[in-house]
Amino acid sequence: MKKLIFTIALSTTLAVITMTSCQSSAKKVERAEDKVLDAKVAVVEAQIDLIAARHDSITEYQKFKNESDARITAYDKSIAEYRVKMANERAENRAVYEKMVLDLEKKNQDLKVKLAEYKDDGKTDWEKFKTEFNHDMDELGNSFKDFNVKNIK
Repeated sequence: MKKLIFTIALSTTLAVITMTSCQSSAKKVERAEDKVLDAKVAVVEAQIDLIAARHDSITEYQKFKNESDARITAYDKSIAEYRVKMANERAENRAVYEKMVLDLEKKNQDLKVKLAEYKDDGKTDWEKFKTEFNHDMDELGNSFKDFNVKNIK
């Protein structure tokens, strides 16, 4: 009888341990699957953010390029106007103005090339390029203003 009770108790204990350990493994697998699913969701969200950032960058660059092209075109028109005005100047002044106009044309052409050749290498490079390009555009604009002042005198 003692053997029978001991065997039943042992069998019951083993059954409880087996069932408990099975549930634990199932829960572990379920938790692991949840973690994998969460990681997949995080990857998809990161990819969506990356696509949105690229789109914003392209849009920002295109807007900047259009604005810069408009300014460069305006500078081209100003240079053409200066050439017309130069024709009416005296010969000694015409040589000085010709040099100044050629300098303005070269700077304007350099900016066209710089804008056309820009390749996007990252956010920090874009910000650096944009800052430098705007600085160069502002300097060219100031050169036009200086030319007008010298031309008036």
